[in-house]
Amino acid sequence: MSKQINVALIGNPNTGKTSVFNALTGLNQKVGNYPGITVEKKEGICKLPRGVKAHILDLPGTYSLNTTSLDESVVVELLLNKNDKDFPDIAIVVSDVENLKRNLLLFTQIQDLKVPTMLVINMADRMIKKGITLDTQALEAKLNTKIALVSTRKGSGIDRIKELIADYKNLPITSNIDTVQIAPDYFERLKKVFPKEDIYKLWLVITQDVNFMPIVKKTINDDTDFALKTKSELKKMQHRETVLRYKFINDSLKETLTIDTNAAKGLRASLDKILTHKVFGYLIFFCILLLIFQAIYDWSSYPMDFIDEFFASASEWVKNTLPPGALTNLLAEGILAGIGGIVIFIPQIAFLFFFIAILEESGYMSRVVFLMDRLMRPFGLSGKSVVPLISGTACAIPAVMATRNIDNWKERLITILVVPFTTCSARLPVYLIIIALVIPEGSFLGLSYQALTLMSLYLLGFGVAIISAMILNKILKIRSGSFFVMEMPNYKLPLPKNVIYTVWEKTKSFVLGAGKIILAISIVLWFLGSNGISDDYKNAETIVENRIKSEGLPEINQLTIQTQLEDYKKELQFGITRGLYKINPQALNDSIEIHKEYLYKKAIEQEISSFELEHSYIGYMGKAIEPIVKPLGYDWKIGIAVITSFAAREVFVGTLATIYSVGSDQEETIKNRMAAEINQDNNKPLFNLASGISLLLFYAFAMQCMSTLAIVKRETNTWKWPMAQLVFMSIFAYIVALIAYQTLK
Repeated sequence: MSKQINVALIGNPNTGKTSVFNALTGLNQKVGNYPGITVEKKEGICKLPRGVKAHILDLPGTYSLNTTSLDESVVVELLLNKNDKDFPDIAIVVSDVENLKRNLLLFTQIQDLKVPTMLVINMADRMIKKGITLDTQALEAKLNTKIALVSTRKGSGIDRIKELIADYKNLPITSNIDTVQIAPDYFERLKKVFPKEDIYKLWLVITQDVNFMPIVKKTINDDTDFALKTKSELKKMQHRETVLRYKFINDSLKETLTIDTNAAKGLRASLDKILTHKVFGYLIFFCILLLIFQAIYDWSSYPMDFIDEFFASASEWVKNTLPPGALTNLLAEGILAGIGGIVIFIPQIAFLFFFIAILEESGYMSRVVFLMDRLMRPFGLSGKSVVPLISGTACAIPAVMATRNIDNWKERLITILVVPFTTCSARLPVYLIIIALVIPEGSFLGLSYQALTLMSLYLLGFGVAIISAMILNKILKIRSGSFFVMEMPNYKLPLPKNVIYTVWEKTKSFVLGAGKIILAISIVLWFLGSNGISDDYKNAETIVENRIKSEGLPEINQLTIQTQLEDYKKELQFGITRGLYKINPQALNDSIEIHKEYLYKKAIEQEISSFELEHSYIGYMGKAIEPIVKPLGYDWKIGIAVITSFAAREVFVGTLATIYSVGSDQEETIKNRMAAEINQDNNKPLFNLASGISLLLFYAFAMQCMSTLAIVKRETNTWKWPMAQLVFMSIFAYIVALIAYQTLK
């Protein structure tokens, strides 16, 4: 059986390299990070004739082998290291038919490394429209290679690529450029010192920036002065190399490529004038974002509600079907809850990356980046940071993942660290309940105080994110390379296949990457909330039932039962009046009594659950941290909710619902119960303006949830940054909440 063929897919940005990768691999691909660094690694399997398989490695986009960034250095490092398991048997350089001259610079460099190299000329379907004619056979002879003319949009040329991969051993590996011409004396000295080494590989090793790539440079003890060349001199030599290569490229294309300069170009220029306009460009982008996030909220709500109900039903089914015990509780309340906590994010992630993929595929995203760069750069960010910051209002998880579009590591890291300050949808349940409790009704200029408070929280989060970015830009000692170069690709209709692959890849990456951590922590939280060592926890049912027998249910629970019973009577009466069903007076009374018993039983179960939670491990944790949260205006119950909401912000409401012995779906009842909660120290309402504002500010600035922490760890490839993020945001949130409460109380 033939060995697997290693294929390196290389090309300039925006040449359609990803489209070729998707066409070759389909869904047989995976994404990860290169060991020890944060550059994304995409690889997949391509099936060739006669059962042979090709391992396709999609390398980061680069304009040449003269590296200026970490992702570009990955390409050079792989091509120089024959011992690497991914070292290519064949290199495929993907070029754009409209920018062939520029793309061939990279092709000639790779070919000079003596790696079998073929050329893929993509977007062939645009040749007629752009007035381009190409003699591929003549160009093959000029470049001493094989060429595949491809249109990924129409699916043509892919089989030709597969044929050439399978026949890679017959590709020539001779150089087209004599590098020695750059500086003959210099390269002669190089040959004397390293007679067994390839001259062009040596040249690349010498000129690579060691801050980007761990290439070992041999110490040279010789009379020669080539090792003493300054950076400026080396840059001049690289420039001469580029001139030499373009001379060869121009000669090669002179007789093989013709372009009708009168071909229509007006549409792109007209669109660019509008979409990158100083005023209208921003307005159009803002309107597009409004439409996108409105669609995300509307569309994702249906599958999210379905997922929520499905896992709730599954949990209930497990409890009712399996024998009672710790294993059943673990499955129903720990594992299923953990999986549900992962899966429920999928619709938002899928829809967000669906729209991002469309914007990128159409060519519009490059215009947005260009438009926003000038505004964001003073804060240590780039135009590419805008999308993650804004998408953070839906969910921080896909927002952090969206930072992969930022090439510069420092700008990407700063964006990752400040994204959690933007208000995500998970905070809304907390905001809505607290605002309803502590902000009075009324309006200012037609806008309610409560609506203005909610808007202020959104603006506050975004403002703190921008200021934090500016501070981080000053204190982080990371090379930034702050110049901004952006190529404007042509506008084109998004390729559905690429959009689907992007959504699948990003969603799968989240589920398999962060999902494991979320599930593990969910199980830990379940254990802490479902176990205790005290006699009070062990005898909770007996203690609560005896207390209810002697004292009765708490007044708030009795009022709740009475309200629910009245609603049930109205429903029955409505059905009888409309003739939906017939029932005699005795049966009606029996039905009401049965429902009343059900409500009382449910209330008792909730009281037992609340008592157990108070005396569980997590309950003692709440009591333990009460001295810490008390200066913020919180009691131990809010302390527990703060701890459990680390699983997800919306868990705060569910935790308080359990503690206050009401169903989590009874938002109004929760608010009434929270409004009636008394501060034991001063016998005043616990939730007042001071404690409410304190709680709102704490949740505005505290780290969002464990899933965000997990995804930050995955994207930065270390626990250093998420831990620093967690500590700083927690301390900052605490200090702001403390000042707010102590000032307002």
